[in-house]
Amino acid sequence: MEKRNLRKERIGVVTSDKMEKSIVVSEVKRVKHPMYGKFVLRTKKYVAHDELNDCKEGDTVKIMETRPISKNKCWRLVEILERAK
Repeated sequence: MEKRNLRKERIGVVTSDKMEKSIVVSEVKRVKHPMYGKFVLRTKKYVAHDELNDCKEGDTVKIMETRPISKNKCWRLVEILERAK
């Protein structure tokens, strides 16, 4: 049986769904500043593959790392955790 490597998973909010079969997911992290000790918000954007086009802007989703699908896309949608209100 072939052993697969562990794949990274991220949880974030959909910021754009204007592309066909693609979404942009923003992950916000609170990081403590090394010198001043204040917590700073860091945002990272991921372009993810959404095969069924069922995500809308504002949804909270879980994405998983995958093989490169296009130039910028190497993540895919796993599940929609919460719909936008």
